[in-house]
Amino acid sequence: MNLHEYQGKEMLAGYGVPIQRGKIATSVEEALTAYTQLQEETGTDWCVIKAQIHAGGRGKGGGVKVCKNAEDLKEQATNILGMMLKTPQTPGGMEGPGKLVRKVLIAEDVYAPDFDACKEFYISVMMDRAKKRNVIIYSTEGGMDIEKVAEETPHLVHKEHIDPAVGFQGFQMRKIAFNLGLSGTAFKNMTKFINNLYNAFIGSDASLFEINPALKTGDDRILAVDTKVSLDDNSLFRHPDLAAMRDKDEEDPAEVEAGEFGLNYVKLDGNVGCMVNGAGLAMATMDIIKLSGGSPANFLDVGGTADAERVENAFRIILRDPNVKAILINIFGGIVRCDRVANGVVEAFKNMGNIEVPIIVRLQGTNADIAKKIIDESGLSVKSAILLQDAADLVSEVLA
Repeated sequence: MNLHEYQGKEMLAGYGVPIQRGKIATSVEEALTAYTQLQEETGTDWCVIKAQIHAGGRGKGGGVKVCKNAEDLKEQATNILGMMLKTPQTPGGMEGPGKLVRKVLIAEDVYAPDFDACKEFYISVMMDRAKKRNVIIYSTEGGMDIEKVAEETPHLVHKEHIDPAVGFQGFQMRKIAFNLGLSGTAFKNMTKFINNLYNAFIGSDASLFEINPALKTGDDRILAVDTKVSLDDNSLFRHPDLAAMRDKDEEDPAEVEAGEFGLNYVKLDGNVGCMVNGAGLAMATMDIIKLSGGSPANFLDVGGTADAERVENAFRIILRDPNVKAILINIFGGIVRCDRVANGVVEAFKNMGNIEVPIIVRLQGTNADIAKKIIDESGLSVKSAILLQDAADLVSEVLA
């Protein structure tokens, strides 16, 4: 689950991580009120308005603006709120439809009064699965796309792995601050910043923290100016306060609906819809679709209880994608019997009426022969298969 910038900052502040102060607004009036409050707290007329969407690169699309007074803020808030913001990370990139901006963050200007004395850094915390350890990735080149920095100047990107047996050690914190070129008060503040950031990562069961930029101010404070936080969905039962931060408006509507039906669904860009039980089999199914000349339009795991209702809901979600030209149902009858799935497919097919998209059903396992007979004798335009290769051949046939 992804958090908005303002939500990520609130969470970090709870762990003692210094942040750029700000206030959220959903209308121009609220933005002006937030500006006035922030003006009283900071003593400056300058501020930054930031669109709150689940995508990076907001500044490139006009979603981040510096404002020098209330009139300037009013104009920018009017422009940004309600806009379809396009960034390199929104669906379709800069050529896509963009994302609707429903909220803006009115944040303090942390670069004043001595802009030249400020320095931006990149810091992230994530799991390195190859090494089976958490890793802190950091660079002196903050405020830039880290992918570009890694490609063009890889020597400027550093990694610090944390041994889970001993935890994050003081010498590692000092090493990071040293490699970032800091000294004195800024050095000490960075070690505290990194330590608290890592504690927040562990304490929230996060899968990613990205602070870009982390800022050294003119008076040597270290602040999180922008945050990207991704939480592990499987851990949210332990964090009801964080689960309550979920913004369904920022998620794909089909994925949200699938979750309500107990389906694991991820939309992709292909032309063959997938309905499978089990994540491993789903990955293998996506591979066979590619080998057959198609491209998977989704990942969809119906789980071990593929009854008629669940199959019908899965059908409806898959068919909402206009790019789907065929559907491959691949079920292994271990926990669930294949004949039960076959009856579910037939019943769902009848309930939904005429489905013009070709459907291939491959059932293997308990009662697979009975299931094939049910499908073949149903009178429906559904093609059945027993072997995975047979299913792949049928996919090639219907896409030809």
